[in-house]
Amino acid sequence: MADQNTTGGRQDESLDALREEIQSIDREMVELIAQRTYVAESIARVKREQGLPTTDEQQEEQVMERAGENAARFDVDSNLVKAIFRLLIELNKVHQRENR
Repeated sequence: MADQNTTGGRQDESLDALREEIQSIDREMVELIAQRTYVAESIARVKREQGLPTTDEQQEEQVMERAGENAARFDVDSNLVKAIFRLLIELNKVHQRENR
């Protein structure tokens, strides 16, 4: 089907560039999740060595508070950001329990 827009191919080029930018951001997000997971695994190792419990509710509350603050700073939906961080925390806790 032909492009119905009056701008023709220029809009497609702009859309392609924006999609490429999204792909780049997605890669960066995955890289940051991988880095966070690596650090969380290091924390789990230290907890095991020191005989500390897997769950630290005070630390989790601090992470969630920072997530909300960062969401506000960047004008992103706080509920969305907190939901993502809850998921990351839960996945790390499951991984820590499995490796004890």
